[in-house]
Amino acid sequence: MIVIGSDHGGFKLKEEIKKYLDEKEIKYIDKGCFSEESVDYPAIAKEVAKEVSNKNADTGILICRSGIGMSMVANKFKGVRCAVCYQEQTAKFARMHNNANVLALGADYITTNEAICIIRQFLATEFEGGRHEARVNLISEIEKENFK
Repeated sequence: MIVIGSDHGGFKLKEEIKKYLDEKEIKYIDKGCFSEESVDYPAIAKEVAKEVSNKNADTGILICRSGIGMSMVANKFKGVRCAVCYQEQTAKFARMHNNANVLALGADYITTNEAICIIRQFLATEFEGGRHEARVNLISEIEKENFK
């Protein structure tokens, strides 16, 4: 299950991504926003990140103008590893090496086709484990120290 959300700056791209997910029969939950009317991105990112943190969704997708603000909020949640990706290769390595479970996209910097390619790569790539497992475990340990 995927949980998806955007602010007003990412709304149009989110709607295009939803069409792709529908075509591929990939299940998702849309946490908003639902128009181009201005909203505060932290509220949307919070809803998406909560679903991933609580294990109600395996993967999250966040869209704002740059992806940066959304990723900052998402990474405040236990168990969330959000990566801003602007190309397929960064999405691949975010999953393979960092076991990212939330993808943040910048609607002002990528086309719809690029976004779909990034999402396809993100969803298709498995965590490699091995030497990366210890590093992801270190992230979890740091998280435990700081989320008391």
